[in-house]
Amino acid sequence: MKIICIGRNYIKHAKEFNSEVPTEPVIFLKPESSLLRKNHPFFYPEFSKNIHYETELVYKINKVGKHIQKQFAHTYYNEIGLGIDLTARDIQNKLKEKGLPWELSKAFDYSAPLSNFVSKEKFSKNDGVKFLLKINGETRQHGNSKNMIFPIDDLIVYISKFFTLKIGDLIFTGTPEGVGPVKIGDNLQVFLEDEKMLDFKIL
Repeated sequence: MKIICIGRNYIKHAKEFNSEVPTEPVIFLKPESSLLRKNHPFFYPEFSKNIHYETELVYKINKVGKHIQKQFAHTYYNEIGLGIDLTARDIQNKLKEKGLPWELSKAFDYSAPLSNFVSKEKFSKNDGVKFLLKINGETRQHGNSKNMIFPIDDLIVYISKFFTLKIGDLIFTGTPEGVGPVKIGDNLQVFLEDEKMLDFKIL
């Protein structure tokens, strides 16, 4: 099972970090050991002093595909969930300065809290999929799939040029603006439309 993550997929998020808006998807991977399930707490790691949250829609692949054509992309997923790409921002900044890969800052153990999944049929194709993050009851991020630079079908087409997609693979589709740090004691709650999908603590 692969966890394929997309960076800078919302214009306002790219701009809040003074990054170029990409013309092609920015892709990195997380290992399966990065998953944090069942609302288990996240234990703040000793190697970082600046862990940030990035709330994302996650799509689960339901069949094998390679070189997928755009008109068929929507048939490769039928469930949507939510995840948080926890990022060691201090480490990432050092890696960026040296032009090195991001994995140490993005792919560490339990850096990907993940919700359960719901049918995509629950959502209006016209209104997009709405989601938000609350920390200690305060809304910190809200997003809508309509605002993605690269929608999920385009991502599937692009990713499948390079990687064979397999059943159970996850695509984290990028985060909207409003990212920021977490601290020990914080309670994170993530909502898909009006349904609470994640509720866990930072310890």
